[in-house]
Amino acid sequence: MLRILLIIIGLSGFCLSGCSQGSKDNKQQNKGKMEFKKLTPEEEYVIVNKGTERPYTGKYEKFWGKGTYVCKRCGAPLYRSEDKFDAGCGWPSFDDEIAGAVKKQTDADGLRTEILCARCGAHLGHVFNGEGLTAKNTRHCVNSISMDFIPAKAHASTDTAIFAGGCFWGVEYFMKKSKGVISTTVGYTGGHTDNPTYHQVCSGNTGHYEAIEVVFDPSKTSFKEIAKLFFEIHDPTQWNHQGPDWGEQYRSAVFYRNEEQKKITEELIRQLKAGGYAVVTEVKPAKTFWKAEDYHQDYYNHKGSEPYCHGFVNRF
Repeated sequence: MLRILLIIIGLSGFCLSGCSQGSKDNKQQNKGKMEFKKLTPEEEYVIVNKGTERPYTGKYEKFWGKGTYVCKRCGAPLYRSEDKFDAGCGWPSFDDEIAGAVKKQTDADGLRTEILCARCGAHLGHVFNGEGLTAKNTRHCVNSISMDFIPAKAHASTDTAIFAGGCFWGVEYFMKKSKGVISTTVGYTGGHTDNPTYHQVCSGNTGHYEAIEVVFDPSKTSFKEIAKLFFEIHDPTQWNHQGPDWGEQYRSAVFYRNEEQKKITEELIRQLKAGGYAVVTEVKPAKTFWKAEDYHQDYYNHKGSEPYCHGFVNRF
């Protein structure tokens, strides 16, 4: 009886450890480094030291081009041109941000609310509510010097999807092989801790999912095709685990970035349920996506092996 009990405990320990214990490589603890653009002294004054550019001097204050405003330091998308309006305050103003792009915190003066790039923490400006300037009743007052602008024509050449389907190594392995996929980044999303580490996520105390950010070319594929692949390379009927990997970070979820992605995802889930699959995949609005440590990126290609926790199953 004692021997049987020890065997059961040993197997349980393997399952709970998941893909994170599949190789000694995973014991590395050096954190992934984010690429930052070199800043001028003027940019550093605002972005790093939380200064403010003089009103009516920023290049985007009276700029009305169509496209996307991105973080000057790390390039993360922040605001869409359609959410920009003329507040007459001397700085670019927006009444909405891209989902999960901006972090808010109480300013050092204790009175205002500071806004920062959620990905790298760059100072953007301040947000004000209740002014009645637009229907959304919100004004993001942003320093021009904290942003770059990507014209709509260039930006339309790519789209992004975010999925969680168990160990992100296996999901990335199959996504990278899909037609039209330009790049993939594995990381963490959906939780309540800023800039989490792998070990914090594995503890189950941050609420994050192991996830993947997929950038693809809409002229060669579509969100629907990418989402269908997602449902076929992991088991969407498994809750809090995927194959031998157990833990809340392995939950199945689609983090939609707009209403079209949400609608497509819900339709695919309806099709799967009609086919007899008891789908437990969550459909949630996109939140801040935190890039995982470098050793997690493109893991199986660097390791020279194939996933043991994911495989393709034709479900449509």
